[in-house]
Amino acid sequence: MNITILGAGAWGTALAMSLAERHAVVLWGRDSAVMQQAQQSRENSAYLPGFRLPDTLSVSADFSSAIAHAGTDGLLIVASSLSGLRPLAEQLKSHAIPNIVWLCKGFEADTHLLPHQIVREVLGKDIPAGALSGPSFAQEVAQGLPCALAIASDSAALRELVVAAVHGPSIRVYTTDDLIGVEVGGAVKNILAIATGVIDGLKLGLNARAALITRGLVEITRFGVALGGRAETFMGLAGMGDLILTCTGDLSRNRKVGLGLAQGKKLEQIVTELGHVAEGVRCAQAVRELAIKHGIDMPITNAVAAVLFDGDSPLEMVGRILARDARDEAA
Repeated sequence: MNITILGAGAWGTALAMSLAERHAVVLWGRDSAVMQQAQQSRENSAYLPGFRLPDTLSVSADFSSAIAHAGTDGLLIVASSLSGLRPLAEQLKSHAIPNIVWLCKGFEADTHLLPHQIVREVLGKDIPAGALSGPSFAQEVAQGLPCALAIASDSAALRELVVAAVHGPSIRVYTTDDLIGVEVGGAVKNILAIATGVIDGLKLGLNARAALITRGLVEITRFGVALGGRAETFMGLAGMGDLILTCTGDLSRNRKVGLGLAQGKKLEQIVTELGHVAEGVRCAQAVRELAIKHGIDMPITNAVAAVLFDGDSPLEMVGRILARDARDEAA
């Protein structure tokens, strides 16, 4: 199958490496210097250093030729950050594309739209579209270690196409038509990972971490169902699975944000040290505002947003959460 991946960051590169073992894959990046270096050295040293690119993987900075590679029956995967999704979709408007799948997670900062809403707004509703999500660190995928993902789309044909393309020896792919649920799970878990990083950084213990993750899952589910997702989706890969990985994994950028905050670092310093996007920072404000708009109780998200944007300290964040009244666990 011909597959084009738009976005040569860590996750896009890792997925391209995995799929190039079985398919004709083109990895496109907008920075021609980075792509030329990757082509010559067979390593994406800018975003995924230490991993050799397969000889079968083509890398390119030529947008038109990369899109043409997917043809009329291939697969187009957008591996940009969420902020890059709309600009890429705008570029695609002048091209004939068979379908579009994205890996990014979050809510758009200004519009508070989910990825599928951005795509439909720019490209219309006729192009088969979907989100590929789940617990997956790029470095582990690049090593060929096993992981499982979910493809969410209202198009059964697209779901089948993604399974045919991605499901393989080291990656299992499950299907669902709950696009909202999968996208909400992928977005809000990053905020909870920041909170967990704070808990761990303050050395409040494993009991506290387990409690926060559990109540965080309740919070994600409450929010997602209110926006139109299904409760059972949040018990799956894009919900509980991604939440556990992002909150506990040492490779999690969002968890590292929380750890940095607990050490007293300023947000700007943390982001600079990371050198990569931590979507939970961008997402926290949007989710807080959406929760207020829809009247949804989001205590952990609100506490994280208060640290990120309102000047609260990490200890004040913990105090906000612990000061809540006792209640029925199902509430």
